[in-house]
Amino acid sequence: MFNLSGRVALVTGASRGIGRAVACKLAAQGATVVAAARGDHARDAVAELTANGGRAEALSLDVTDAEAVERAPADIVERHGRLDIVVSNAGIARDQLVMRMKRADWDAVLATNLTATFTIAQAAMRPMLKQRAGRIIAISSVVGQTGNAGQTNYAASKAGLIGFVKALAREVASRGITANVVAPGLIDTDMTRGVAEKAQADWTAQIPLGRLGTVDDVAAAVCFLASDEASYITGHVLAVNGGMYM
Repeated sequence: MFNLSGRVALVTGASRGIGRAVACKLAAQGATVVAAARGDHARDAVAELTANGGRAEALSLDVTDAEAVERAPADIVERHGRLDIVVSNAGIARDQLVMRMKRADWDAVLATNLTATFTIAQAAMRPMLKQRAGRIIAISSVVGQTGNAGQTNYAASKAGLIGFVKALAREVASRGITANVVAPGLIDTDMTRGVAEKAQADWTAQIPLGRLGTVDDVAAAVCFLASDEASYITGHVLAVNGGMYM
């Protein structure tokens, strides 16, 4: 699809779902992938990547640990000589109506979904500025564009990513670095499969293409934005939502 040979990519939240699919797709296109997740959760993803002939390593990383996140890009450069692609995918949801939402749940979602992206982007910019090249890609959500009752913390974090990346894109464009957002819609993951069939049918009825998206749909969009073919695209929100939001 896209030739990413010789590139080094860091993917957060790479143990499952969208993050794992992104890591696999980047490796399949030739990138060396550092798959980051809490504890040893990325180990299985790396085993899958290497079994399929990809180059990958696992990184134990809690994205809310600012010191660890700040060290990660420099450590990757020390091991691999460069860092070309950062995909900030790690995220959580703590859904509740505003009147009942605990401050701790607000803080946790913003820290994981938004602040961690700031921290990792800031750290990754140092080697990218020296290289005068790089790709920063944040995974947002259709909820950040439309809002959703019971998800004010999640929607705020995902909308914040869009504003952050647009501003970042303007700051780093002159140094050959692009910053973009992929905003998935309703994606077929372990979480959505656990929802009742009627709820899934109601969701699908909202999607003009008539189906949930796949993790590979999202991964393909990330690979495109990471490639040379997307070198003239920055500050863009690429919606992967089947037409749910236009």
